Amino acid sequence: MPAVTVENPLTLPRLPRPDVTVPERRVLTVASAPSGFEGEGFPVRKALATIKPSYLDPFVMMDQMGEVDYAPGEPKGTPWHPHRGFETVTYMIDGVMDHTDSHGGGGTITDGDTQWMTAGSGILHKEAPPEWLVQKGGLFHGIQLWVNLPGKDKMMAPKYQDIGRTNVVLLSSDDGGALVRVIAGDVAGHVGPGSTHTPITLLHATVSPGAQLALPWRKDFNALAYVLSGRGTVGADRQPIESGQLAVYDGFGNRPGLTTDGEWLRISARPKEALEVIILGGRPIGEPVAHYGPFVMNTKAELVQAFEDYQSGRFGSVPAGH
Repeated sequence: MPAVTVENPLTLPRLPRPDVTVPERRVLTVASAPSGFEGEGFPVRKALATIKPSYLDPFVMMDQMGEVDYAPGEPKGTPWHPHRGFETVTYMIDGVMDHTDSHGGGGTITDGDTQWMTAGSGILHKEAPPEWLVQKGGLFHGIQLWVNLPGKDKMMAPKYQDIGRTNVVLLSSDDGGALVRVIAGDVAGHVGPGSTHTPITLLHATVSPGAQLALPWRKDFNALAYVLSGRGTVGADRQPIESGQLAVYDGFGNRPGLTTDGEWLRISARPKEALEVIILGGRPIGEPVAHYGPFVMNTKAELVQAFEDYQSGRFGSVPAGH
């Protein structure tokens, strides 16, 4: 881990050196992600589960899938299931995952690839390791993120994006001590390939042992950092953080009464220990959220309608052969 890397980060475009006169964001809290199981029984850490929803908007959920080295016959996925009202983002760090859906989207991702599915008005999909991997076993590690859609977009037509690892934008920290992979959003004028309906930034950073990553960050975005592996510190106050923990930075975009003065984020790795971290943020939607199971809507009535539409077959049908 990870698959997408470069021998010398100094050959990449560099992030600007932070201006010490510009405010840096502090960290409100660091929380450990509880463990559980999803789908057919693959292990996850639920990165956002213990955080106040008001801090997370526009994000609904993020699972770290694995990291697990399966024996032959053990790899598992998720059976066919519905979604409405949001987007799912699956970033595969190690291993292989197949995606198929009822609107013709699908493909295989591996080693740094991303699948971005806009469920919109309703979709059926399935994610599972290919049969050869089930038989062989192997390493499996990735994340799945749920991004909410504003009410005006919840019933838009479903869409599927296949973001290959060669399309991810690679950047270096100002001193070459960190490698940044931009999947979606704008980091210092460098725009990732993911097309988003809700304005967000999503990236995966590797911070070398003893190094620091200083990221310019939009004032109207919230900011979260989840550690996949390693130990280090986060924020202006250097709070300790380690594998399986999420940091919530202050400043929550355009939500009334909350500060937005910090314009960059700090993440540092401990000496002799690299830090792998997912960093994400977005402009809060600021609408009511009614979330139950596979549906994320604005009201309870819309949830009821989603279940009725699914049970009536209005989300499409499972493709022939599946």
